[in-house]
Amino acid sequence: MTTELRPEPRPGVMEIDAYVPGKSHAPAGVTKVYKLSSNENPFGPSPHAIAAAQSVAEKLALYPDGSSRKLREAIAKTHGLNVGNVMAFNGSDEALALLTRIYVGEGDEGIYSQYGFLAYPIYIRAVGAKPVIAPETNETANVDAILSCVTEKTRIVFLANPSNPTGTYLPFEEVRRLHAGLPKNVLLVIDAAYAEFVRRNDYEAGVELVAANENVVMTRTFSKVHGLGGARIGWCYGPTHIIDALERVRDPFNVNAMAIEAGTAAILDRAHVDSCVSHNEEWLEWTSEELRKLGLRVTPSVANFILIHFQEDGKHTAAAADEYLSARGYILRRVAAYGLPDALRMTIGTEEANRGVVAALADFLKD
Repeated sequence: MTTELRPEPRPGVMEIDAYVPGKSHAPAGVTKVYKLSSNENPFGPSPHAIAAAQSVAEKLALYPDGSSRKLREAIAKTHGLNVGNVMAFNGSDEALALLTRIYVGEGDEGIYSQYGFLAYPIYIRAVGAKPVIAPETNETANVDAILSCVTEKTRIVFLANPSNPTGTYLPFEEVRRLHAGLPKNVLLVIDAAYAEFVRRNDYEAGVELVAANENVVMTRTFSKVHGLGGARIGWCYGPTHIIDALERVRDPFNVNAMAIEAGTAAILDRAHVDSCVSHNEEWLEWTSEELRKLGLRVTPSVANFILIHFQEDGKHTAAAADEYLSARGYILRRVAAYGLPDALRMTIGTEEANRGVVAALADFLKD
């Protein structure tokens, strides 16, 4: 008996748990849906960004600028950076994946914190390396725990700051301490996707650390505060030698023409950004406090979402709450895959959405 031959994935690929995004739909019959599962901006992108994207529609036969120069210049201008150390991507996920491919190989190790972004272990396993999980303390990354995981095989450390799905953060002095404790040949990747929302005096996204060192990269996204998740735009700020390596392996024309124009207009519309951040600051505090009044534990967050904890068993579990809310049009994120089966993550939405979730959970808990 012959066995039919076929291409087979490299060892370890089929052991990867595929990333599953937050759900987008309510049960049949629900007429109004509030999607609060993906940390999207409830107000969408700047009107200038929409107009800029539309202006390219008749030119889509032409390839975009392969260097995304216009977008990179807008990023550099906004953040006071050297444009040569800024690189644009098809979402920050592309940056994270490429950094792993370049600096991590078969038999190496990559470290991330216990409740870090689920994509990190996917990228690490995909190159034949071993993902190493550092325990967190009070749902917050622990510097000593991360450093205790470092071995001679460690090549990369991912730090989501603020972290998703917890919304917690490390003060900048702790990030400095983490970096100081790492070997010089280990790359520290600071994933600052939610940096724009943080209003804490002891927070810094990572610019200073990148500028002063050869083994730190900061990644950012346009999917959150800029409301351009559908355009898939990310960027990184890194040392010249890392940018050079990324340029050699990235896809040609990796940022599309509409994304370049929309991203440029979005980051330059500071009034829209400030308005969205102010709304989030107000309703993050209000929603967290109202849910605590209901007797629910809410992890303190500095981002545009909160982590709500429910009973481990009984009637008022996270699964039951998710079903109850979905039937009423409120779509939150189950986070069991993160090791948090008794919690739901809620994006801070419009006033109507936030008040509706609180009211619905009040009714749920009375049942």
